[in-house]
Amino acid sequence: MEDQISGEEQPEEEGKEKPEEEGVQEFHLESIQKELKEHKDKYLRLLAEMENTRKRMQKEKHDTTRFAVENVVTEFLAPLDNFENALSFAHQTSEETQNWAKGFEMILTQFKDILSDHKINPFQSEGMQFDPHMHEVIEIEETEKHPEGTVIQEFVRGYKCGDRILRPARVKVAKGPAKEKEDEENSQVTNKDNQGES
Repeated sequence: MEDQISGEEQPEEEGKEKPEEEGVQEFHLESIQKELKEHKDKYLRLLAEMENTRKRMQKEKHDTTRFAVENVVTEFLAPLDNFENALSFAHQTSEETQNWAKGFEMILTQFKDILSDHKINPFQSEGMQFDPHMHEVIEIEETEKHPEGTVIQEFVRGYKCGDRILRPARVKVAKGPAKEKEDEENSQVTNKDNQGES
């Protein structure tokens, strides 16, 4: 019986852990949890970086494709203008040529529709105020008929894709007459001289 009692007591003693071992295990558990948290944070940061890189690469690919398409389209604009200009004289030709011209006008319309589908559209310049981002000045005309800086004639139509200018319009811009300005300046100088004398 003593053996049984001592046998029962021994497992209880073995089951009991020393306070020092408990402290070591708690410290070890805390360090493992801390390390796990650090690895989890690192994993989440890497995951976020990968997602940002993927988005950036996708945007760069989209931009590269868009710029390539815009460059090709810009090269087609000059022949398209020439095509349109040639057709504008069709009404002065024979009836047979005018019938041919109607077919070419339909083709021109298809070209314009394709450009429009890709959000590439011409913009109006005549009557607008000169904007260096949208217009390229080819000629300046002194006139009193239009306010200074107004586009009075468009030589080559401008195109844009959304808000981005693909080709600026080539235009003639109004300028105020120089004589009136000189007269005004001379009269102001004369008035100042007269006031100084009196």
